[in-house]
Amino acid sequence: MNKKRLLPLAAAVFTAALISMGCATTESTTTEDTTTETVKDISVMVPNGDHEIPVAITMPAGATKVPAVIMMHGTGSNKDEAGNGYVMLAPKMAEAGIAAVRFDFPGSGDSTASYEIYSNTEAVSDADAVAAYISTLDNIDADSIGVMGWSQGGTDALIAAATGKTNYKSVLTWSGALILSDMVTPEMRAEVAEKGYTFMQFDWRDALKLGKNWIDEADNMETLSYVPQIKAPICSIHGTEDEDVPFSDSEKVQVAAANSASKLVPIEGADHTYLVFTGDLTVFNKLIDETVKWFKETL
Repeated sequence: MNKKRLLPLAAAVFTAALISMGCATTESTTTEDTTTETVKDISVMVPNGDHEIPVAITMPAGATKVPAVIMMHGTGSNKDEAGNGYVMLAPKMAEAGIAAVRFDFPGSGDSTASYEIYSNTEAVSDADAVAAYISTLDNIDADSIGVMGWSQGGTDALIAAATGKTNYKSVLTWSGALILSDMVTPEMRAEVAEKGYTFMQFDWRDALKLGKNWIDEADNMETLSYVPQIKAPICSIHGTEDEDVPFSDSEKVQVAAANSASKLVPIEGADHTYLVFTGDLTVFNKLIDETVKWFKETL
């Protein structure tokens, strides 16, 4: 995955609530008209070890015992995702009767933790903490939780489904990356060897402070080797014109997938961000439709 071509993000929409007695929440309701509630948004801070995870839940209003999907974001991104991609997806999921659960990794979005603690393993731990929290909610079906991710979020989603504490019922990736080590330059490796951390530079945002664990795991965790361990079906959605993560990554995932219900969904003509920044959302809307359809079928 080439970090130089990753694209900037829109501003965060949700602000995390103050922590009180573990998890604190705030709620707002979006309505289709003045009389019919359709979607309810909840902001919550979920504790995990020595940091808190900012979480945004988009819930079907008035729902009882609905499935949910944990949504993991990519490198340099946040819970809203590139071009507000996850913000656009979330209400579509809720309208289909599925709770959309977005969260910020350490050092991203509304998180006050350092990005230095972030790694694939930390991502799995955070996802498990979020899944454990939503499983306590009366209106979530704890036996019907899925996981998805975009780019490195897809990497994290695959590893989480294979090794995490959560029994995910369905898995989906948008341009899931199998290799992250090519994002690290020789200079970054030299700096992390000397100091225990380094910085990943971007054109559109402040540099990210990477800890040694991020690089060690990028070098040593063979993402594809985890795929056969995943019992749930895997949907790999990938743009055919993606120049950041090869389309072949998703093809390899499908070859390795153990569940026969797994499938590859090519999005013709789409780049790594599914043309979300072009102003024409035709391709991105197809991505949303395929995503909602998959989770309706598998959760």
